[in-house]
Amino acid sequence: MNDDIGILDPLDDPAWDDRVLRHEQGSFFLTSSWARVLAGSYGYQPRYFGEVRNGALAALMPFMEVDSILTGKRGVSLPFTDQCDPITCGGAGIGTVLGGVIDHGKRARWNYLELRSGTGLADDVQPFTSCFGHVLDLTPGAEALSRGMRDSTRRNIRRAQRAGVTVAVSTTPGGLREFCRMNWQTRREHGLPPQPACFFDNFQRHVLDEGRGMVVLASYNGSTVAGSVYVHFGKKAVYKYGASDRRYQHLRANNLIMWEAIERYAADGYASLDLGRTEPENDGLLQFKRGWGCGEHRINYYKYDLRSDAFVAGRLSVSGAHTAFFRHMPLPLLRLAGTLLYRHAG
Repeated sequence: MNDDIGILDPLDDPAWDDRVLRHEQGSFFLTSSWARVLAGSYGYQPRYFGEVRNGALAALMPFMEVDSILTGKRGVSLPFTDQCDPITCGGAGIGTVLGGVIDHGKRARWNYLELRSGTGLADDVQPFTSCFGHVLDLTPGAEALSRGMRDSTRRNIRRAQRAGVTVAVSTTPGGLREFCRMNWQTRREHGLPPQPACFFDNFQRHVLDEGRGMVVLASYNGSTVAGSVYVHFGKKAVYKYGASDRRYQHLRANNLIMWEAIERYAADGYASLDLGRTEPENDGLLQFKRGWGCGEHRINYYKYDLRSDAFVAGRLSVSGAHTAFFRHMPLPLLRLAGTLLYRHAG
């Protein structure tokens, strides 16, 4: 490892978030808030490789060590994070940092590394899988952004408004619990176990209570019918989770929720709203995100096998025979499955 590159600890550095904030490549997912959520919820150990020079971050490639009897011991940058770009500048390039990570991983007996972005890797490195990312530039303001939407997106917003759907923003435990209630149902419909309760407890404590996120809920006739969770840091916001009651999909409440977030973030001076990753085969979600006038880019995930000393190709997929099993599981058992299994999927 380069002598200047060491293992940094975001959980034990009171100046950490200020360092991230001052770097143009900084993002919410590099903050101590997200590190505390991951470490506190799943027992992951932070291994953030980087360099602090003159009090500022000169390089950073964050990893969490995941030690699982089901999926092996590995370094992930970062678990449950759609995109995690490394910070590089000056003399410390991504190759220099990655070389140090590989050396450490071998000593720590990791089986492999996972990179949730390969910005700066050589062009001939084959990704493990690829997704689409969408980022909306908020600087033109809400009025201009409305004109830049697809006609169908504007119509869906108006449909929700005419139907009497209302939206409210919350940062309270009650608002997050209401989202979780819908999230259980939505995850079951997708054939996936939900995040464990401790994750949302930590999310409330380290994100919402710290003013780094919000929950937007849509209501119809007194009932909550859809909700989304957003995180933000500096001038960048991210759409992180969404859930809805399928019985009310015709109301297009999700469109009204997203528009509320866009208007709010634009009015508050945020520069961008990242809508997260989308798998290429999820055409419905792709069309939803493209309707907002976003810029579209590829997100490449990489997997480096430390035993063969090589990047390997594969395919990231959340579908399979297990999805049908989870889809028909009673909610209490599904939630238990999430509590037992979720940390192993990091």
